[in-house]
Amino acid sequence: MVLCGVAAYLVVQYVTGGGGSHGCKVVSATGAGTSYEFTPEQAANAATIAAVGTGRNMPERAVTIALATALQESGLRNIEHGDRDSLGLFQQRPSQGWGSAQQIMDPTYAAGIFYAHLAKVPGYADLPLTVAAQKVQRSGYPEAYAKHEPDAELLSAALTGQAAATLTCDGRFDPAAQAIGPDAVRAALVRDFGRDALQETGAEVGGAPVPSPSPSPSVTATASGRTVTVPVPLGTRTDASGRDERERGWQLAHWAVANSSALHIQRVTYAGRVWIAGSDGGAWQQVRSQGVAGAEKSVGVVRIVTGQ
Repeated sequence: MVLCGVAAYLVVQYVTGGGGSHGCKVVSATGAGTSYEFTPEQAANAATIAAVGTGRNMPERAVTIALATALQESGLRNIEHGDRDSLGLFQQRPSQGWGSAQQIMDPTYAAGIFYAHLAKVPGYADLPLTVAAQKVQRSGYPEAYAKHEPDAELLSAALTGQAAATLTCDGRFDPAAQAIGPDAVRAALVRDFGRDALQETGAEVGGAPVPSPSPSPSVTATASGRTVTVPVPLGTRTDASGRDERERGWQLAHWAVANSSALHIQRVTYAGRVWIAGSDGGAWQQVRSQGVAGAEKSVGVVRIVTGQ
């Protein structure tokens, strides 16, 4: 029994990320003092889940449900094993019609098919989180999702842009990362947010038309690296999920910080705030630089600086 207990503890530590150095942290925007610490790998996966959800015009509640589900099922890790043939972030099973093993191991696909099933649950946004998640997952432990709701709410608020400057990472680069630099950043934006994240009206990517256009990011060289500038449409308009432009801007900014380790992102600026890898513990600071300060205080663009 003691050995079984130790084994169970080790499994929980591995899956949920307990112990060791985390590297990323999200805090409450209300000043309540609540926070959640997690790894860069978990941060990148959480950012993908949120981006796919908002890209499908799902509300913040749906993103919270998805994040809590992934926290329970895999600890926000894209694992290649599980109960029977379960795989990936949501432990979806090829034998149960969730897709091929290759598809399920793609976080963007896995999140998308989770949302597709969630959207079919009548009144899911008004259900208790654990009930909504269980109607999608059909888990043998239906109450297990509830304990992750507070952490999922913090992540969702940051990664949908509802909360500003609440997600930080220390910015330690992943030495194993192969795809880095501005092209990798733009490819990752397309992967998570869709083709229209980079294209203007009427543009095409790979011969496919873009249904929902957004302004196109540009890349410029600076003394500190190469900057990917992602325009955020100005105004007071909201999208189908109810978010305004400033919230979409903070979603992009937090997404960049969450992916800073994997993509070797050095600096992110938005709305007068700046995040710099390895500086002040990765905390967001007020922009104090001269010259470009006016541009960096704009809510109209997110600037992402890479070293390549």
